[in-house]
Amino acid sequence: MIRVENVRKSYLRPDGTRFVVYDNLSLTLPAKTNVGILGRNGAGKTTLVRLLAGIDRPDCGRITTEGRISPPLGLQGGVAQALSGRENAKFACRICGVDGPSMRERLDFIHRFSQLEDFFDQPVRTYSSGMRARLGFAMSMAFDYDYYLMDEITSTGDQRFKMRADEAFRCKRDRASIILVSHAMSTLREWCEVGLYVKDRKVHYYDNIDEAIDLYLRDSV
Repeated sequence: MIRVENVRKSYLRPDGTRFVVYDNLSLTLPAKTNVGILGRNGAGKTTLVRLLAGIDRPDCGRITTEGRISPPLGLQGGVAQALSGRENAKFACRICGVDGPSMRERLDFIHRFSQLEDFFDQPVRTYSSGMRARLGFAMSMAFDYDYYLMDEITSTGDQRFKMRADEAFRCKRDRASIILVSHAMSTLREWCEVGLYVKDRKVHYYDNIDEAIDLYLRDSV
């Protein structure tokens, strides 16, 4: 279970004023439930994911969880641009307390799964956006989490890689929860059970993903 309690999040504008994304936001995400997040561009979906992941901290309020949450898959800020793919993977292993032979196994898995070949030892700044997404996805699949945060799963690469990613993620889904941001309604229906509709700096929770999608589509007309 993830609890968001009285959270306020704002960002400083260049003119010195603050843009408030969320104010007094509270919600509870049940365990073992796959959640779809939808809303218009700029509504605050990615900010919500970053808050849940702990990448961004709220101005006030708190977010608590009973399990481990993955880094957000699909966000470009998840890896260090100056380091190679291998160095980023090693850093992730150390954060997760993995070393020795187990680290070598994880690195081999990330190298194979990402399909980066020789680029695995090149700086991430030389990668295309698809290559960075594949690296981030492979790194998260190498570890077990209770919640997997995914920002636009469809950005993970070409069709062949997407098929491999879907297969790997289905295995994870059997013992973990998915929190997925997507503009693809078919993807949300396939992967998710409940929905969060982000609108007007508020997050509306729906027990049925179809209800959230219907309201979103109605507002988009």
